[in-house]
Amino acid sequence: MENFQNNTDESGRYNFILFISGMSTKSSRAIENLREICDEHLPDNFDLQIVDITNEEIQAVNYQIVGVPTLIKTNPNPKRTILGDLSDTDKVLKILDLA
Repeated sequence: MENFQNNTDESGRYNFILFISGMSTKSSRAIENLREICDEHLPDNFDLQIVDITNEEIQAVNYQIVGVPTLIKTNPNPKRTILGDLSDTDKVLKILDLA
């Protein structure tokens, strides 16, 4: 798995890391909700990396993940973190500065 430490760039492209734990209901919902949000609000302008902490524990430690699902927007700045299944679209858009 690639190193996620430097995911920021100057392109303005949105970079997300979604931390999940297996394919639980919450994890599946978070993936689905995020893909819908990105497809609608950021068509062809985002990269999404999904990290399953059951297989990539070191990434959870590196990013200090305390609960899952957790979404981190690494680019563009400012960095943002959201915990949960991302079902409240308005809240997600506001936190990610997409509203």
